[in-house]
Formats: sequence, C-alpha cells, structure tokens
Amino acid sequence: MAQTPQQRMANAKFARREEAKMGKPASQTKRKEVQKSPISKTALVILAFVLCGGLIFELIRLFF
Repeated sequence: MAQTPQQRMANAKFARREEAKMGKPASQTKRKEVQKSPISKTALVILAFVLCGGLIFELIRLFF
C-alpha cells in the first residue's frame, strides 16, 4: 500500500530524529520523564488539615 503524504512527513521526521541520536550515548538520547507524586495535592491538603488542624483549633480555644 502506498504512503499518504502525512505518513511520508511523519516517517521523514522520525528518521531525522533517529539519525540525530546516532553516535550519542544512551543517556543523552533518553527523554526525561516528569515524575508525578503518587498522592494528589487535594489529598495532601486534607492530610495536612487533619494533622495540623487539631493543633490550630486547640490553640484558638486556649487563647480565646
């Protein structure tokens, strides 16, 4: 089956990128992945409130 113009452009782009990698060490060619936290920001806020919220409420109760 013949390639479409879009496929040809995508293949050429991939070939250029792969050719640029040749001769370089593997550590340079690997892309760095962004590491995500295993716990969401919302869960962290709730956890912080549970841990520190009681202390804050107790201090408010003592001074007022």
